[in-house]
Amino acid sequence: MDAVRVALLREVLAGTEWLQATRRFAGSLRTAVAPHGGGLLLVGSADYEPWHLAAHLDDEAAWSGLPELSPTLVRHRVPSGAPAHLAVGLGRLAAAGRGETLLVVTPEQPGTGLLEQVHDARRNGATVLALDGGDRDLQTLAHDALAVPDAPPDGTLGPSPALDLDTVQHLVSAAAGENSLPTARRHGRFRDRLARLTDALTAPPPPRW
Repeated sequence: MDAVRVALLREVLAGTEWLQATRRFAGSLRTAVAPHGGGLLLVGSADYEPWHLAAHLDDEAAWSGLPELSPTLVRHRVPSGAPAHLAVGLGRLAAAGRGETLLVVTPEQPGTGLLEQVHDARRNGATVLALDGGDRDLQTLAHDALAVPDAPPDGTLGPSPALDLDTVQHLVSAAAGENSLPTARRHGRFRDRLARLTDALTAPPPPRW
């Protein structure tokens, strides 16, 4: 999803609570990684690998000058011959601790094994964030969470329309790359960001993913 589509999506969602919710969650992500200069681990479930979010966060890190947003994708299954940045297995979670942030992204139940590893990472001092379908156990473990159920119950996000997890990931990654959260002068900042992203799209950095 390019900058223009993100801008159009934000216009469509104006007046709903999705923009506030995704920016709040992106702020939690920034707050967690900024003091430590990075240490962001990104993991999904056994059947859902958030490689798309990993790529978008990596792009945001490059375009916004915020290298701490560049994640390490932790994979349940590492194919033979995978490049180094795509060859990090679940064993990495066992080493997660203070100063690191674990972002769990999945639309489905994470599974008992992953929950245990997330619990251990939190106990060892890692900050845990969850962007998921609303799994109660995962959200209980998380320091901050954003639920994206298939059909949000009335009142969950006010008058907001239902969005899928992939769309919400685009909003979160775009918000995370902003230099500051919106204020009363947000329109000027938004125009600056749109211009900056448009320039970046015409000459993107070499892809890593």
